[in-house]
Amino acid sequence: MKIISYNVNGIRAAIQKGFVDWLKAESPDVICLQELKADIDQVDTSEIEALGYQIFWHSAQKKGYSGVAIWSKIPPKQVTVGCGIEKYDAEGRVLRADFEEFSIMSVYMPSGSSGEERQDFKMTWLADFHQYIHQLKTEIPQLIISGDYNICHKAIDIHNPKSNANSSGFLPEEREWMENFINSGFVDSFRHINQEPHHYSWWSYRAGARAKNLGWRIDYHLVSESLRDRISHAQILPEVKHSDHCPVVIHLN
Repeated sequence: MKIISYNVNGIRAAIQKGFVDWLKAESPDVICLQELKADIDQVDTSEIEALGYQIFWHSAQKKGYSGVAIWSKIPPKQVTVGCGIEKYDAEGRVLRADFEEFSIMSVYMPSGSSGEERQDFKMTWLADFHQYIHQLKTEIPQLIISGDYNICHKAIDIHNPKSNANSSGFLPEEREWMENFINSGFVDSFRHINQEPHHYSWWSYRAGARAKNLGWRIDYHLVSESLRDRISHAQILPEVKHSDHCPVVIHLN
């Protein structure tokens, strides 16, 4: 099973840049999308459905903001929209599809880079999300949480850890949360396969950062520990350029 996660930074803009042709060629079984910035009725999904995908979508209440989706060639048993916490569900941040042997979640975690208020919101989200997943795992032990976490876990995951030590996304308390969350029963699938540096999934639009590979690895497939032995392949696709992020891929046996 091939699963891709991709923050498209606006699905309509990505489609104009050839996203559908890329999706057809890549042909994942499931793709989790973040930062759609559109309602489903604003997007012509006919070409996507013609590729065999069932489309599940969770928009933010605010127009042109946030939003997550799961497109699947394998019919899920059930789809759950949101996490049941109104202030997060209003921002379109969580969508889960349950399959026979595991569940896949598309998650768009808040950014704190716009200021103190949103950083506080992000830290509250992190605490609440951890508690939500802790409870969910009692019902659904085999989880794949795919998406934009807006956190670099370790120094290897960011191009300049020293100068970014006080940057949202690499703050000590965010990295500590990531460490604790993974240690609560998850595997960072990419690092399970690849321990090399200079692999990133997001680059600033400023100063030619992408061409210089001055990036951050903030997009993940975190997989329940019980699925560790089923991870056969994981990679990042930096050459794919519909967004300031790139897709991240996992294959499960």
